Amino acid sequence: MDAVSSLLDGFAAAAQPENLLWAFVGVMLGTFVGVLPGVGPAMTLALLLPLTYSLDPAAALILFAGIYYGGMYGGSTTSILLNAPGESSSVMTAIEGNKMARAGRGAQALASAAIGSFVAGTIATVLLIFTAPAMASFAVSLKAQDYFAITLLSFVAVSTVLGSSPVRGLAALALGLTLGLIGIDALTGQQRLTFGIDSLSTGIDTVVVAVALFAVGEALWIAAHLRQAPAEVIPSGQPWMSRSDWRRSWPAWLRGTALGFPFGALPAGGAEMPTFLSYSLEKKLTRHPEEFGRGAIEGVAGPEAANNASAAGTLVTLLALGIPTTATAAVMLSAFQRYDLQPGPQLFENTPDVVWALLASLLIGNVMLLVLNLPLAPLWARLLKLPRPYLYSGILFFSILGSYSVNQNPADILVLVVLGLLGFLMRRYGLPVVPTVIGVILGPTSEGKLRQALQVSNGDWSTLWGTTFSIVMYVVIGSLLTLAVVRAVASKRVAPTPTVEPVERDRVGV
Repeated sequence: MDAVSSLLDGFAAAAQPENLLWAFVGVMLGTFVGVLPGVGPAMTLALLLPLTYSLDPAAALILFAGIYYGGMYGGSTTSILLNAPGESSSVMTAIEGNKMARAGRGAQALASAAIGSFVAGTIATVLLIFTAPAMASFAVSLKAQDYFAITLLSFVAVSTVLGSSPVRGLAALALGLTLGLIGIDALTGQQRLTFGIDSLSTGIDTVVVAVALFAVGEALWIAAHLRQAPAEVIPSGQPWMSRSDWRRSWPAWLRGTALGFPFGALPAGGAEMPTFLSYSLEKKLTRHPEEFGRGAIEGVAGPEAANNASAAGTLVTLLALGIPTTATAAVMLSAFQRYDLQPGPQLFENTPDVVWALLASLLIGNVMLLVLNLPLAPLWARLLKLPRPYLYSGILFFSILGSYSVNQNPADILVLVVLGLLGFLMRRYGLPVVPTVIGVILGPTSEGKLRQALQVSNGDWSTLWGTTFSIVMYVVIGSLLTLAVVRAVASKRVAPTPTVEPVERDRVGV
C-alpha cells in the first residue's frame, strides 16, 4: 500500500499545470524526433540536457521521460511508412509494417503500433512502479564489491551482447573508460591524462561527451551520406482497425509486453532481443502463416509492444541500481547526476517526491501519446519530407550552444568538436557509441566501488568475489563472454553469400 499512496502523491505533483505542460512538450517532441530517421531520443536528450538546468528537477525529468516514451512511439511511423527504422529496436516493426503499408494497410499498421505501444507502456509502467522500489530496497543490502560486479556486467553486456562485434564493442568501452579517467584523481589529487592542459583538470563533462558522440557525430555522419532525393513516403490515411485486426493484435500486445519488460530490466537488456523474439514467437503462433513476409499485423503488434515495454523495464535498472543499459538511459543518468540525484538504493528515500512524480507522469504521458498518435499520424508522416540539411545544421548549432552553456567555458566547444569528429570516425569504422558513453558515465563509479572494496579489505583482491551475489554476477559475465566468443567463431565459419542490396532513397543513419 505504500507504493499506491506514494503513487497518488506522485499523481498530485505530476498533475500540476506546469508538469502537465512539460509532459505534453516531452511526448510531442519525442514523437517528432522518433519519426525523423537518424534522430532518436538519445540525441534529443543530449541536446536538451544543458538547456534545462534552470528547470525544477521533477519538471526536467518529466520532460525527458516524455521524450523517451514518445521516441519509442514515433519510431514505428518511420518504420512502417518509410521502411527506415530510426533505431535498431524498430527494425522488426519495419519488416511487416512496411509490407502492410505497401499493400494499402498502412493505417491499420499504424493503429496497431500505437495502441500496442499504449497497452504495453501502461502495463510495463505499472510493473515498473511496483518493482523498482522493491529492487531499490534489495540494493541497500549490496556491498561495494557487488556494485563493482554489476557495473562490470553492464560493461560486458553493452560491449559484447548488444553489438555486432565484441572486439569493437570492448574497444569502444575502453575508449569511454579512458575518457572517464581524465581529470584529477579524487584519492591522490594527481592529474590524470590531462597532458598539462588546465581546462582538462576538472575532467570532461559527461554532457559534452554525450552531445558530441550522439548529436555531432551522427549529424556529421549523416551529412556525409545524405541523399538529396526526397523521401518516398507511403500514404497511410487515418489509423483504424477492424474487428479481425483487434482479434489478432491483442494477444500479440500481451505477449510482446511479457517479453519486453523483463529484458529491459536486465543489466544485459535492451529492446533489440525482445523485439526479435516477439516477431519469431508471433510467426510461430499465428493462424495466418501465409501473411508473414507479406504484411502480417501480428508482426507489427508484438515487436512494437515489446519495444515499448522494454523502455519501462530499462527504467527499473536505472532508478533502482543507477545502471543504464541503453543510450537514452545513459543520458538520463547524466541528467539525474546534474541535478545531484544519484539513482540507486537511496533515491526513493532521499527524493521520493521527484521519483514518484516521474513515475506518475509516465502513465499520464502514455495516455497523451495515444491521443496524439492516432489522429495525428498523417501529420507525423509529412515530417518525413523535412529537408535533412536544415535539420542537421540546426542540430549542430544547438550542440555548440548547449555545450557552451554547461560551464560557459570556450574550451568545451573545442572538446565538443574533437569528440564529434571522434564520433564520426567511430561510425566510419563500426565502433558502437553506446559502450563509450556508458564507460564515461559509469567508469568513475566503478572505479570508486573498486577502491572502496579494496580499502575495506586492506587490499585483498579476493574480496571482489567474496559474496554470493558477486559470484553470480561473475558467472553471468563469464557466460556472456563465452557466448560472444562462440558467436564470433560461428560467424567466421559461415561464409555469407555476397548479395547486392538496393540502396534506399533518403535512408539516413547506417
